Amino acid sequence: MDAFWARGFLDKAMKIRVAAYCALVGCQGLMGWYMVKSGLEDRFQGPSDVPRVSQYRLAAHLSLAFILYTGLLGGALRILRPMPISATIAKLKELKGVTGLAHAVKAMAFFTAVSGAFVAGLDAGLVYNSFPKMGDNWVPDDILAFSPALRNFTENPTTVQFDHRILGTSTLVAASTLWLLARGKPLSPMARRAVNCVGGMAWMQVGLGIATLLHYVPTPLAASHQSGSLVLLSLAIWLTHEMKLLKYIPK
Repeated sequence: MDAFWARGFLDKAMKIRVAAYCALVGCQGLMGWYMVKSGLEDRFQGPSDVPRVSQYRLAAHLSLAFILYTGLLGGALRILRPMPISATIAKLKELKGVTGLAHAVKAMAFFTAVSGAFVAGLDAGLVYNSFPKMGDNWVPDDILAFSPALRNFTENPTTVQFDHRILGTSTLVAASTLWLLARGKPLSPMARRAVNCVGGMAWMQVGLGIATLLHYVPTPLAASHQSGSLVLLSLAIWLTHEMKLLKYIPK
């Protein structure tokens, strides 16, 4: 990248993005060290204990990784599929709702993945291994076991799992609604392909999550579920890029 910069292959906007990417890489490395450090400090209470990192630092580390990845993927799409040079901006009113919902799905996929980091950090996937109910109840009795109440959202395994379920289900509903809403809209073949992929991947991701939960979080399934969140986010980024292209109509 330094060679491209030195030879003038990067325009001003790209230089700003590259500088931001480099800063994020540095922050990601520092946060990774800070996260690992938390697993080596006062985390061993007995001879059979294993190191556990702070769920806060784990979530921050994952968030930075996803933000960096989102920037890189978005930048690559801008280069590989740029806006038409000879184009006039003409927003399509028919696509207004679809575009907004596509961005909402992208944001929900990100926040659901971050909530998954809290699930992993607290081993919250092992507290209630049933679906759709959590044990015998839709809302567990110990969901507000900690005081003050806000601690439950980041430190109570029951609440953390409950929140992840709600976020995952909400993302699935939003992605399915997006797919249904887009069926009658004037999408390009590429955008149509992207919205189909988002809808299909949302169902696959929820299926992986349920399977991971019911089988008591085996590593292969858990890793597949975590990878699936990145795939879903990637597809949502691709879709929003294609939707942006649809706002440009050649002269």
